[in-house]
Amino acid sequence: MSIGIASFFGKMFGTEKAVNTMIEQVGKAADALYYTKEEKAQDGAKDTTELRSMLVDWMKNTEGQNLARRFIATVVTSTWAISKLSAVGTAIVATWVKEPVAWTNSSKLIGEFADQTTGAMMLILGFYFAAPHLGAIVATAMDRFSGKK
Repeated sequence: MSIGIASFFGKMFGTEKAVNTMIEQVGKAADALYYTKEEKAQDGAKDTTELRSMLVDWMKNTEGQNLARRFIATVVTSTWAISKLSAVGTAIVATWVKEPVAWTNSSKLIGEFADQTTGAMMLILGFYFAAPHLGAIVATAMDRFSGKK
């Protein structure tokens, strides 16, 4: 019966072969609309592999910048660590002085500054210790930088 329909439409629109080609193309398009879990997993694995090789290539190509990266990492890490330790230190001092309000306010202010550098600290830790997962880390760090937390 489908051959008869194809023959009818073939005569109507040109040739039977054109109709068969059109039917095949519609079938392929319908198949392309359905994205299976297996296809998603394969695409995800492919993306991860490409990201890792791109990161390795980038690191190879920028080896001359290692000293600069380490210096920036040291500066950001030091700023973050000193801010965090200062906030904790002033909070501790506030518990031992007669007028703790100024010390407590200072602790909060320093802690807020440390929170502003937490995004940069996350990027540095991600770069050095979790490079394959850097995509998720960057998104989270950028949210921290923009104040979304």
